[in-house]
Amino acid sequence: MKKRNLLLSSAAIASLLLSGCSSSTTSPEDTATTTTTTESAEMEMGHGLNLANLDTTVNPCEDFYQYANGGWLKNNPIPASESSWGSFNELAEKNNAILRELLTEAASNTTAAKGTAAQLVGDFYASGMDSAAVNQAGMKPIKPELDRIAAAKTTNELLRTVADLKTKGISGYFSMYVTQDDKISTQYALWAMQGGLGLPDRDFYLKEDERSKTIRTEYLKHLQNMFQLIGDDATTAQKKARTVMNLETRLAKASRTRVELRDPYANYNKMTVQDFSKQNPNLMATQLLTALGAHTAKEVIVGQPAFFKELNAMLKSVPVADWKAYTQWHVARTAAPFLSQEFVQENFNFYGKVLSGAKEMQPRWKRVLRATDAALGEALGQLYVQKTFSPQAKLRAMEMVNNLQESFKEHVRDLDWMGDETKQRALQKLDAFAVKIGYPEKWKEYKDLEINRNSYAENVMRASQFEFRENVGKIGKPVDRTEWFMSPPTVNAYYNPSMNEIVFPAGILQPPFFDPEADDAVNYGGMGAVIGHELTHGFDDQGAKYDFEGNLKDWWSKEDLDKFNARASMVDQQYSSYSVLDNLNVNGKLTMGENIADIGGLNIAYTALQKALKKKNPGLIAGFTPEQRFFLAWAQIWRINMRDEAQNQQILTDPHSPGRFRTNGPVSNMPQFYEAFGCKQGDELFRVENERAKIW
Repeated sequence: MKKRNLLLSSAAIASLLLSGCSSSTTSPEDTATTTTTTESAEMEMGHGLNLANLDTTVNPCEDFYQYANGGWLKNNPIPASESSWGSFNELAEKNNAILRELLTEAASNTTAAKGTAAQLVGDFYASGMDSAAVNQAGMKPIKPELDRIAAAKTTNELLRTVADLKTKGISGYFSMYVTQDDKISTQYALWAMQGGLGLPDRDFYLKEDERSKTIRTEYLKHLQNMFQLIGDDATTAQKKARTVMNLETRLAKASRTRVELRDPYANYNKMTVQDFSKQNPNLMATQLLTALGAHTAKEVIVGQPAFFKELNAMLKSVPVADWKAYTQWHVARTAAPFLSQEFVQENFNFYGKVLSGAKEMQPRWKRVLRATDAALGEALGQLYVQKTFSPQAKLRAMEMVNNLQESFKEHVRDLDWMGDETKQRALQKLDAFAVKIGYPEKWKEYKDLEINRNSYAENVMRASQFEFRENVGKIGKPVDRTEWFMSPPTVNAYYNPSMNEIVFPAGILQPPFFDPEADDAVNYGGMGAVIGHELTHGFDDQGAKYDFEGNLKDWWSKEDLDKFNARASMVDQQYSSYSVLDNLNVNGKLTMGENIADIGGLNIAYTALQKALKKKNPGLIAGFTPEQRFFLAWAQIWRINMRDEAQNQQILTDPHSPGRFRTNGPVSNMPQFYEAFGCKQGDELFRVENERAKIW
């Protein structure tokens, strides 16, 4: 779907389911006159922070991330089944324990009324946990699809099968979906976007470093193994593997980079379906849309015309036999996690081990739980919310959002680089923000979705088909502003520019991010900064292109926009200097929006905390001032250990910077941080004033 700004990337979400300070530093001991060393070592700093997480041998002004998290990093190695391990994973584990209990209970209930949340998630989970039946079925669930592909005699005939496969969630060729029109946010539009790759990004096919070459070599082996699993002999499988690699490499070369995909204007090319069909005759657009159920669409927004031009040429020049191999691969690839053990293992061997660095597969219950949430998120969410999310938590979170919005308004009014007219429009947008907390006001109805205990893979495909048909069914209907794009148990948050809304699922409104029992410093450093982060996304280098109604529209004066871009360029330069692996640096242009949101969110949350402290200031806790606890809370939500393979994938594909730089980057631009910890010029994190990046 169209990009939305997330606190954590989709890849990271998947992996969730897969000596003392120097004299220049104000240490806890400098200010703690009533707390003994023994007491400090045992004492939690209120809810959500723990002294055991610290590494006080590190000067916080040199590496605040290590200072705040060194103890935790040392004592929390990555589990063998994970590619990374951090605060998001810890919270997800707590949620998983609750969800597992709910799903086990639902699966044991064989008399739940058909169509209820308990029946849907119970039967889905039970089908996935029945490993004996899944293994006995082997590749049977996808054999009808593979047979249809094999029977196609022409590319046009094959494309009719491809259209049906797409409704069932099978990847390949391109992406097509319905969401809001970027320039008319009150209407839904059909979008056609680049896609069709089995590796995470175009760069995996094109980069010539040794790491990329190794991945491509392993990918070819994986392709061959998968073809053999669906019945090909070794020679045929090897030939098909090379065919798929060649096709995907051509598609990769025609694809835009991740940075280019961040430009909403460049990726907005509206045309009539008739014109799209004329430009790409070999795609058979009219017949394709009919098969997809999108035949009522009169227009289509084409994200990357050059990609479709190349795909169109390939559909004419590439033999149908090659396309059949490519389509077979994408059927097997998409379905593999839900088939028998040999498919699951082979899928994990490449995507889990080679790409992400995991050593062992996650237990079956966790994999099936993740699939249940993906397929039936709001049905599962209903059970989760009833058990975990209190009205009091929702009210406290809403209060924080209101406080953050007011602080943001103050920041806008006080800007010395923005003119009055642009300020008024920025304030208008802030006032128009919609806020969703916890769970939807109106739960999704799964009417007509057939879920039973007969076949796990078939349940997954039916659920995908249900979602696809519901999505294309939006064409011509009023925009549903109550819709959520994350399930309630998700440990994440997002900003949707077309809706001009910020959304916080119940799953993240828990420690270490949010704790109703914690003091304000901890909550504003954690959840407050998260809220500020999402608010700032409405004004980052992408979000700032959308007006208060969610339309892609220029609402800035030229002078103000130039000043904004100059400040954004400083953010790019700062983060591009951070080295991660070997000669691999953070991509400051790819991570621009998230970095701006981190810097802005932390600044806004700090202002909101100062307002709260005027009403109630608890003073020192365990020897730390409220301001110190605020920054520590910020640092500790980004604690994470990550394998090199996962780190490599993050740098190439993820719009978020690694946790160390999400911590150190923002605080190094804040004089409030210098004051809190006694930082001075010459310290690693101290930046002279004209080098500090600050927009909001």
